[in-house]
Amino acid sequence: MKNFFLLILIFAVSEQSVGQFSQKERDSIYQLSVQDHNLMMDKLNIEKLRSGPSGNPSDPNAANTNESLVEKNLELPDPLIFNNGVEVTNEEEWLRRRNEILDDFNQEVYGQIPGNIPAVTWRTISEKDSVISNHPVIVKEMMGEVDNSIFPEIEVNIDMTVILPKNVEGEVPLILNFDWIWPSREKSTKSWEEELLNKKWGYASLIPTSYQADNGAGLRKGIIGLVNKGKPRQKNDWGALRAWAWGASRAMDYFVKSEKIDEERVAIQGLSRYGKAALVTLAYDQRFTIGFIGSSGAGGAKLLRRNFGEQIENLASASEYHWFAPNFIKYAGPLTVKDLPVDAHELIALVAPRPVFISTGNPSVEGGWVDARGMFLGALYAEPVYRLLGHEGMGVYEYPGVGKYLGEGDIGFRSHEKGHTVEPNWSYFIQFAEKYF
Repeated sequence: MKNFFLLILIFAVSEQSVGQFSQKERDSIYQLSVQDHNLMMDKLNIEKLRSGPSGNPSDPNAANTNESLVEKNLELPDPLIFNNGVEVTNEEEWLRRRNEILDDFNQEVYGQIPGNIPAVTWRTISEKDSVISNHPVIVKEMMGEVDNSIFPEIEVNIDMTVILPKNVEGEVPLILNFDWIWPSREKSTKSWEEELLNKKWGYASLIPTSYQADNGAGLRKGIIGLVNKGKPRQKNDWGALRAWAWGASRAMDYFVKSEKIDEERVAIQGLSRYGKAALVTLAYDQRFTIGFIGSSGAGGAKLLRRNFGEQIENLASASEYHWFAPNFIKYAGPLTVKDLPVDAHELIALVAPRPVFISTGNPSVEGGWVDARGMFLGALYAEPVYRLLGHEGMGVYEYPGVGKYLGEGDIGFRSHEKGHTVEPNWSYFIQFAEKYF
């Protein structure tokens, strides 16, 4: 059934603003998504899915946001136990176990990247000198052109803007941000941008929807559609989250070749669905030094097995299934989340021993949908892997509440005072990143 709350969320942050879509276009996108979703269910021999809870607290089927109703003593898969039941005891064994976990995520959650992805060639569209908050900078608008010779009917380009401080000797650290729209040349400066430039760090804005749409209707276009030559996905094919992470990795390819950017000091940042994509990027591409993961919720840092806020049934619906491999749909019927071989703490564990900062908003402002405590627990249960590798986690075992900064170990965490944003936590992330940059 159409979930209007989720539908509004999807189009509010798609590649264009809602005002640029007519109602007819929005309806068409949704109907095409439903058709593709139904096709995937047919491939999986699934007749019906369980309905997910509503994100609207006033609805009769509202998601649980009462901690007293959360199932206690969750049975989570152990990241330090091989699939054959043998315990992981050292770094060498962890690397083998890491591959097992990756295989499970590839097959059942985010999908497998195909081996025939075309090459990307980066081209500078424009380059100019500018001034941001009294800091001289170089602004480069870039386009990553994807070779579409395997299927010329689909053209794919990656949009990115890179802003670097001028008059700085040597290479600079850089924060790569998954962004909603291509930044305007006339946009106002955000406080975090000024903070980064004060430290002589650069930043870049990557537009995920420039190369893979944020809806099921777009799965036969973009980079996924190009590789599949316009045909539907197979059961373990990659979804949008993995595709967006692929684009970030192609940006990293560019950074590696740049004489101005220190490839060993590159961070990845994202909010909401792009927080999910940033965490997936960090887990899969070990070239990224550190991550700033904002309110990623279910499908990101939140434990999927926790019956609080958004649930796996929501993720598997026609509104969100495109983020994942088609195989993921089956865990909303006939299987359940308890049948899933992995959970969010293992995604975070794949980042180890590199640092990661988990950001959430104030639950009373942001709401319970993203589950701040569930993201904290995802980080907490990843800590055994960090400790095995000689690193520390948060050092706190109970959710710290709003405003407490946990930044002593290699997993940082803070629930800020506002809503669905990372803005109040930028200063804390920069403080956290300075330890490594």
